[in-house]
Amino acid sequence: MHCMVFDIETVPDVASGRRLLGLPDSLDDAGVYAAMASQREAKTGSDFMPLHLQRIVAISVALRTADDFRIWSLGTQDSDEAELIRRFFDGIERYTPDIVSWNGSGFDLPVLHYRSLVHGISAPRYWDNGDDNREFRFNNYQNRFHWRHIDLMDVLAGFQGRGRAPLDDIAVMLGLPGKLGMSGDKVYDAFLAGRLGDIRDYCETDVANTYLVYLHFERLRGRIDDVGLANEVQRVRRAIGEANGAHWQAYLAAWPEKSEH
Repeated sequence: MHCMVFDIETVPDVASGRRLLGLPDSLDDAGVYAAMASQREAKTGSDFMPLHLQRIVAISVALRTADDFRIWSLGTQDSDEAELIRRFFDGIERYTPDIVSWNGSGFDLPVLHYRSLVHGISAPRYWDNGDDNREFRFNNYQNRFHWRHIDLMDVLAGFQGRGRAPLDDIAVMLGLPGKLGMSGDKVYDAFLAGRLGDIRDYCETDVANTYLVYLHFERLRGRIDDVGLANEVQRVRRAIGEANGAHWQAYLAAWPEKSEH
């Protein structure tokens, strides 16, 4: 069975905001965002945009196949949003993996759904509920209580909102690095500053944290034992050690081996 852990990073969808608010083309993006944020804050007390007004700027994945493991960001810094989304769903079409996320049901997947609508992207394997493959009737990507998509935050919380925890907290509790140098609320500022590479690096380290938490969860439900966990963790260490990027060097520096369980 293949396993694909994923994470997305988003910024406000200013183009849609301009249309929805009926703002003139003469108003620059900064002005449009200010109007969007003001309206949103007046309604909710927060300037965080609703899911249908998020635009994807990075998607990172960790893919574990029978004989390989790697982490990377889809596309390049020059890839547009549609290409990133197509590559994500192409991976599902190709591998039919179990997919794993942290709050994917509450954020990442709904955003991917809306943006796929905008770009006219087809993802038949992802949306199959048994019409094409009978097995998907009993285990598919949409059902909250199936295993083909495991939202770790939701599952570990016992499907209760009051039990939810931040990925950073759980990662640090397990002796993992957690978030290094950036957080979700800093992504838009980094995007405006042209630091898309930093955003992609941040997304990749979030995926690494999620995958490592997932390995501990696999031990929790008896699918691997202590030896299996240790072997898989070492596999991740090797992959990160062989990868390029200062973010991976910083990740390993913040992840001493003695901290592992």
